[in-house]
Amino acid sequence: MSADVSPAASGSVTPRTFKDLFRRHPAGVAVVTLAGPDGDPVGFTATSVISVSADPAVLAFSITEVSSSWPALREASSAVVHFLSHDHAQLSTRFATPGIDRFAGVPLTWLPTGEPRLADVNAWARIAIDERVRAGSSYLVVASVLELADDLSPDGEPSAPRLVYVDRTYHGTGPHSQVG
Repeated sequence: MSADVSPAASGSVTPRTFKDLFRRHPAGVAVVTLAGPDGDPVGFTATSVISVSADPAVLAFSITEVSSSWPALREASSAVVHFLSHDHAQLSTRFATPGIDRFAGVPLTWLPTGEPRLADVNAWARIAIDERVRAGSSYLVVASVLELADDLSPDGEPSAPRLVYVDRTYHGTGPHSQVG
């Protein structure tokens, strides 16, 4: 099978063509929260969370160096990664919006270890930040998973479909989106 190859596909990589490629690549949606240097909660939406290793449990995500959350994350030793369900699209948008109080009106609890946790998100992982690797204009944050909670039903399935972001739109996963 062959396909027409656009000029962008044949080697002219620009920030726009690169972003366009990834805009059409589905990604799970998470919110990362942490305690800032003054003790106030800091948080942001991340569609770059990946599983790196199961034994030991390691995950990673990226953050741009111009993010308002980067200064706090640069100094933090721990954080919480919240894995969003399909009904959390507004929460994701809130934590992706610059210049607002992202925590205003959002139910929050504090873990005994000092990290803020979004009370309405039942699937989460508390992490210890191991490395921050500069990658272009962003940083890849590599972290060990210290504790986790999942929202599984008695049959072992997530109690709500996960939230996915593709082509600037939120979608929910589930049987309707299965192929094969």
